[in-house]
Amino acid sequence: MQTFSALLGLLALGGAIALIVARIAAIRSAAAASVVEAVAPSALWLAFVVAATSMLGSLYFSEVAHFAPCKLCWYQRIAMYSLAVILLIAAVKKDRGVIKYAVPLAVIGLVVSTYHYLLEWFPQIETSVCSLDVPCTAVWFREFGFVSLSLMAGSAFLAIIVLLVGSSTWQRN
Repeated sequence: MQTFSALLGLLALGGAIALIVARIAAIRSAAAASVVEAVAPSALWLAFVVAATSMLGSLYFSEVAHFAPCKLCWYQRIAMYSLAVILLIAAVKKDRGVIKYAVPLAVIGLVVSTYHYLLEWFPQIETSVCSLDVPCTAVWFREFGFVSLSLMAGSAFLAIIVLLVGSSTWQRN
């Protein structure tokens, strides 16, 4: 399950980067423009799928694999679980106005997960935000040598941001 989840995290990261590149290249490339046009109508649903998959993955790792979440993990979960619910409602209602409140939540989640990932590699920057019994510097696994739970969460937050911000821009062009 760790390898599968790590691959999903890398897919989310790669997809977000590919969409950013396609959006930039769409000005001069018909192929890139067709990618952008293909993604735009389903961006809300895709963002929901990313959030829901991340939510279910976090539940698996804590409830089935018994990886105890630290405080920063909980903050990321608060953002991701909220996004899953908000994005489902927005996708069902086709409410593109969700961007105004979902993107700030995803940005907060991305900042927390980035800090968490940095803590995993550089424990000396820890600011006493976490407890001793479940330290934020603990790494449950590093698949492929670098993919941890916090990197997967950060990849999901980034993908959600790109899908939401991009979809509003893509629909106008």
